[in-house]
Amino acid sequence: MKRIHSIDFTRGLVMVIMALDHVRDMMHVDSVSQSPTNLQTTTPELFFTRWITYLCAPTFVFLSGVSAYISFKRTSDIGAARLFLLSRGIWLIVLEFTVVNFGLWFDFHFSTLIMEVICAIGFGLVVLSLLLKFHPRNIAIAGLIIIFGHNLLQGISFPNNPVLSFFASVLFSLNFFSVTPNFGFLVGYPLIPWLGITLVGYGCGQLFELSPGKRKKIFLQIGGLALLLFVIIRFTNIYGDPIKWSTQKNMIFTFLSFMNFTKYPPSLLFDLATLGITFLTLSFAEGISNRVSKFFIVYGKVPLFYFIVHMYLIHISMFVMLFMQGFGVKDFQFGPLQFGRPAAPSGIGLPAIYAVWIAVILVLYPLCKWYGKYKQQHRDNKWLRYL
Repeated sequence: MKRIHSIDFTRGLVMVIMALDHVRDMMHVDSVSQSPTNLQTTTPELFFTRWITYLCAPTFVFLSGVSAYISFKRTSDIGAARLFLLSRGIWLIVLEFTVVNFGLWFDFHFSTLIMEVICAIGFGLVVLSLLLKFHPRNIAIAGLIIIFGHNLLQGISFPNNPVLSFFASVLFSLNFFSVTPNFGFLVGYPLIPWLGITLVGYGCGQLFELSPGKRKKIFLQIGGLALLLFVIIRFTNIYGDPIKWSTQKNMIFTFLSFMNFTKYPPSLLFDLATLGITFLTLSFAEGISNRVSKFFIVYGKVPLFYFIVHMYLIHISMFVMLFMQGFGVKDFQFGPLQFGRPAAPSGIGLPAIYAVWIAVILVLYPLCKWYGKYKQQHRDNKWLRYL
């Protein structure tokens, strides 16, 4: 199968959006002291800045499943396909706890290890490598069962058994484990809820074998249905997310409450809303070819390269900001859950966050374009498939 532009466009779009979240997280004046989704302290602008980036992780994970299906269909050798998915999955897990973690914390002591989206994708590929003999429809059904049912398991805990508690958290729930005074392990992306999205993505890979016109219609229908289910289930306020919505001080904040759902781990409502938008974006992207679409495709063709480089670029930009604000190296704080921000107030406001975000995207454009061409010109180099 040839490269599918709607995949590259959708992935590139959310990658550009992702950089906004990481710039905000590292450089916003209030990012250390408050949550942008806390309705008691946030503003609509800050809430939306965070909320729009919710689209990124589920889209990455979903499209990793789609890409796994396409990779499998490119070869008739199930053994070769299994080996590639297995090795790539393990490689992503290794990258998560080395290159990616250092890019996030800039801590040579690795005082904090965090399990995030790259690890979740890697785990999903490892599992898929073991399921290639099953029909994609059955794999998708298994994924849907996880997505619709895993919220029932969120309350499971083993407070009296630290080993079981650790593994239960790794599989199902957000948690921070203070292993020693100087080392902690943060489960940010529990594996099972994200695995469900990967499996659904793999099952949906079959849809990309259809003609662009048929895909466009089907993606529109799936996206609309997912968003309709989100509204219905959310309105009942019974199931689908541990955060209930409620009437707030005005209509705007009541709407924010309605849209305020759980990412860690991704709830059913989170999945329906974000993946619904993903399907609508895929539908929109089918058959479109212009300067705007080509701009986003540049990023979408080199997702892992972009992810790693943008993380380091943003973190370096944070230190430049701190130096400009009068801080020195002695003020930087590293350790468990710290990535260099001083104890004293620091950071920039939301308008400046957007300016830095745009600058980061523009700086990365020629790098991504160069690397995309390099990969295309050296297709015989199998190692490039891993970056």
